[in-house]
Amino acid sequence: MKTKLLTLAAAALLAACASPTLQIDKTHVSENQDSRAQFLILHYTVLDFDKSMKVLTTGGKVSAHYLVQDNPSKVYQLVDENRRAWHAGVSYWGGATNLNSASIGIEIVNAGFTDTPLGRVYAPYPQQQIDDVIQLTREIVARHGIRSDRILGHNDIAPGRKQDPGPEFPWKQLADAGLIAWPDAAQVQIKRAIYEVGPVPDVNWFQQRLAQVGYQTPRTGEFDVATREVISTFQMKYRPANFAGDMDAETAALLEVVTTPGGMLMKQPRAADSQVRSAY
Repeated sequence: MKTKLLTLAAAALLAACASPTLQIDKTHVSENQDSRAQFLILHYTVLDFDKSMKVLTTGGKVSAHYLVQDNPSKVYQLVDENRRAWHAGVSYWGGATNLNSASIGIEIVNAGFTDTPLGRVYAPYPQQQIDDVIQLTREIVARHGIRSDRILGHNDIAPGRKQDPGPEFPWKQLADAGLIAWPDAAQVQIKRAIYEVGPVPDVNWFQQRLAQVGYQTPRTGEFDVATREVISTFQMKYRPANFAGDMDAETAALLEVVTTPGGMLMKQPRAADSQVRSAY
């Protein structure tokens, strides 16, 4: 009985010492806000589904908000969109760094690449899987108002260090779905014809234009390994048939159109692209 009384007294004392819950007035809401998720980053896993799921959900110190299975295609949510997933790593885009804190990550089950005697071969994506990625992307960007120019590949934010989602990922299908802009083919054709008969711009021009797109690009004036890797990443998206990283006429034409006002076409306007935002 004595022990019981002492327990009750201790509980009463603790309750008396506990701070009361702070009452917060939530009747005033600022119009100056947006989602913490400002980027959507697409990856491939380089593992089969079972291994991908294990790595992304257990002790591998890597995760993503979503995993898209390949065969059959199925979407799994692994991390709540309001929480930070560990998918981007060391990253940069347009002045923004450490993108884990401001992005949603989608991992797509895909074998990545295999190095063969004939060169590096990238694995294709099943169309149903791509269809599901497009639908998932559409829903995420609608929820968070993510701009079309911030729907990116892991290689875009870490060129050279990462290759995913690789040249087999069909970015043009995302453009056709109205999710991202795409270079105006007519303008590219005109610019390419000009560069094929005249000199291709020098490395300073390429470096400046790639940085304008958003890539973390050397500004050395030297055609170094890092610059070639950024060019290759740009080519993987817009000219996946040849991503050797060369400063050729077609790449110069694409890069000029991508960085020229009116050069990028959207299938339909997206409200998120014109919203007023805080500087990142």
